[in-house]
Amino acid sequence: MVDLKLRKKTRYILNVLVITLSITSCKTDKTSVDSIIIAPKIYVCNNGYDIVEALAIQDGKIIAVGSKRQIKSQYSTTNLTEYEGIVYPGFIDAHSHFYGYGLTLNKVDLRNTSGMESIVQKIVTFANDSKEIWITGRGWDQTQWEEKGNLSNNMLNAYFPDRPIFIKRVDGHAGLANNAALELAGITTRTTVSGGEIEAMGGRLTGILTDNAMNLIDDIIPKPSRESTINALLKAQKNCFAAGLTTVTDAGLDLSTILLIDSLQKVGDLTMRVYAMCNPNEENLAYFEENGPISSDLLQVSSFKIYADGSLGSRGAKLKESYCDHNNYTGVWVTEPADMDSLCSRILVMNFQTNTHAIGDSANKMVLDIYGKYLKTNNDRRWRIEHAQVVTPNDRELFSKYSIIPSVQPTHATSDMHWADDRLCQSRMVGAYAYRSLLELNGWMPLGTDFPVEEIYPLNTFFAAVYRQNNKYQPVGGFLLEESLRSKDALLGMTLWAAKGNKMDDKIGSLEVGKFADYVVLDKDITTEKYMLTTKIIGTYHNGKKAD
Repeated sequence: MVDLKLRKKTRYILNVLVITLSITSCKTDKTSVDSIIIAPKIYVCNNGYDIVEALAIQDGKIIAVGSKRQIKSQYSTTNLTEYEGIVYPGFIDAHSHFYGYGLTLNKVDLRNTSGMESIVQKIVTFANDSKEIWITGRGWDQTQWEEKGNLSNNMLNAYFPDRPIFIKRVDGHAGLANNAALELAGITTRTTVSGGEIEAMGGRLTGILTDNAMNLIDDIIPKPSRESTINALLKAQKNCFAAGLTTVTDAGLDLSTILLIDSLQKVGDLTMRVYAMCNPNEENLAYFEENGPISSDLLQVSSFKIYADGSLGSRGAKLKESYCDHNNYTGVWVTEPADMDSLCSRILVMNFQTNTHAIGDSANKMVLDIYGKYLKTNNDRRWRIEHAQVVTPNDRELFSKYSIIPSVQPTHATSDMHWADDRLCQSRMVGAYAYRSLLELNGWMPLGTDFPVEEIYPLNTFFAAVYRQNNKYQPVGGFLLEESLRSKDALLGMTLWAAKGNKMDDKIGSLEVGKFADYVVLDKDITTEKYMLTTKIIGTYHNGKKAD
């Protein structure tokens, strides 16, 4: 009897021990991580377009994705966050002017002006508080004004007879200078420039300069100090993080600015990821020919930005036929075709990307042909055409034939829609802003904003791409709606495909294992709810930490 009781007691103790060891084993089997995030939906934005509920993050990178149950059963953390909102990869702007946008924050903002009177009022207010000799600004758009007619600098001269003023159009391809600025630059009615126009009427300068002609004034405006440059970058970063952006593409920088960005990133002051396109001047070309690309966790420099032509709004885009509202005028070559060919040849040897601004149908055809000469067939060089705004339908096949990437900005369509057919005539609109047709050629396409030409908000990009409407929900039914993108494609264009276009898709663009934990949390699912322009950004996260 005693032996029986002893055996029962021993068995009980062993069972307790087994259970205890089992519980302890379960606890120790879990992997400790820095953080776990859980949400009703987490859009991974990988090739399979997976949607999960949870992520595990360690050392700023994603180490696991899956259901809430899976992640919580396999990982433990002292930092678990359950969001009520929807999680997406950090948004990437595939074409912007990050540094230039920062500089505009210290200049007079001329967006939403209604005519020369409102422009002058803004400049007067700004000038009263500015200690700078030169007054510069950007944002006017005469196509939005109620007043029509020829634009001139008469009012600027009346209010500012001695202080030089130079204000650029919203697209940066035209500027208006007062006489004081023109005189300092030595510009007269006899001055000529290749790749730009100096407008004169009745034997007098109007003050309007387009494309390369603007360099005559830009070159004499004092350069911003190092302190001003740094402040511009940091201001731009703050606003971009607030908009849900974790990576920006800067479409055209000089070496000095690129190296400054690199140094600020290395000391931790600038944490925004940047894909920088180099301006194709001799200093930049020679430096990267000797040193090769820059590819760090925060900075990718492996491309050059070339301008084939100007913009449609300022009639600088190079068209195959005359502008409908400007007889016998087809726009300008900002870069002559022979020079374009030479640059492409040089960039090919460097194994860099060539990214070329092309708006008009003639410019797009020229770039497609020159690219094809060097690319020859399908490839993974990821040479890009920035904007690809007006492309003759018969020319589109060259994108897929040579694996050329169209990089487009959907809000350009909804900004230009009120006047685009005035420039092109209705007959050429079939090839304009044709984003769905362009996407179908290669099966993927990066999306951007071109800020500060447009607003910096990626949610506006998504809305314009899917619904082809502006932020006032106009026009009813959408502009050229047959060229709209699916919600899935628009989201991928702002995440995975934007990263792929920047050759950064091994690091960012999707919430896949091994990539950086860059993500944004929104209060709504933008892929299913139309009125996402009311969507709020709950938070932007970089390397798994709140970005500000």
